[in-house]
Amino acid sequence: MEKIKGLIDAPFTPFYENGEINLEPIADYAAMLYKNGLKGVFINGSSGEGYMLTEEERMRLAEEWVAKSPVGFKVIVHVGSTCVKSSRRLAEHAQKIGAWGIGAMAPPFPKVNRIEELVAYCEEIAAGAPALPFYFYHIPAFNGVFLPMLSFLEAVDGRIPNFAGIKYTFENMYEYNQCRLYKNGKFDMLHGQDETILPCLAMGGAQGGIGGTTNYNGRELNAIIEAWERGDIEAAREHQNFSQAVINVICHFRGNIVGGKRIMKLIGLDLGKNRTPFQNMTDAEEAQMKKELVEIGFFERCNKF
Repeated sequence: MEKIKGLIDAPFTPFYENGEINLEPIADYAAMLYKNGLKGVFINGSSGEGYMLTEEERMRLAEEWVAKSPVGFKVIVHVGSTCVKSSRRLAEHAQKIGAWGIGAMAPPFPKVNRIEELVAYCEEIAAGAPALPFYFYHIPAFNGVFLPMLSFLEAVDGRIPNFAGIKYTFENMYEYNQCRLYKNGKFDMLHGQDETILPCLAMGGAQGGIGGTTNYNGRELNAIIEAWERGDIEAAREHQNFSQAVINVICHFRGNIVGGKRIMKLIGLDLGKNRTPFQNMTDAEEAQMKKELVEIGFFERCNKF
């Protein structure tokens, strides 16, 4: 099974002012990401407010991303849901429309407390798209599922034929590396924290990742990998430190889903507001965020159209 090399973006979902999804920006969105070195998208996940979308909206977004993405641009569809039947239906749809892969995080409710529960959940979803690679999205801060991922790999190995690997969005670099080493790197371990790309490269031997700040800071995040590959550790550190400075700014404005989405407007792609119950940024907050970004030289280094 192909392993992902490079960075996959977790895009935001565009909305009209009335709160309905807006498909119009997606062609330009995909072209911009591709131009800035991203290898694909992981749609309808946490950055995309996926759990706040209807099944129909999620399918329409998937269809549009598949139709409007450049050739060779990977479209992975997050199909996780609190209803496993809905997840399987979304998986079936993703395969039907020609998506590259699918993924799912553990549901926020009911909380998954045992490895077997998680494997059974993934098994039922993955069976809906047997021709596509399936990735488990490990993000315990979202759903409280702090299960050991090495034990999960051992349990899933040989049970789900199309299981590809894990999008690992957690701080435990030791566990990440142990998962990467499992059976000589059998599974694809995608790092999921933009603030720790360099440690994953240095200790974990990462080859691919999925991030949220790649939406507007993908050039810098790619630069970390490029500097590492040419052996320029000081440059890699500088790019990583700058990327953390960007994250420090969005943390002042309710994080990537809220603050990061508003940055897209500042760089030329207005994707609208966040869906309730997210608290949208005020104009005053936007002005303050822009000021903080200017102070760190963000607009000279961010993604370009």
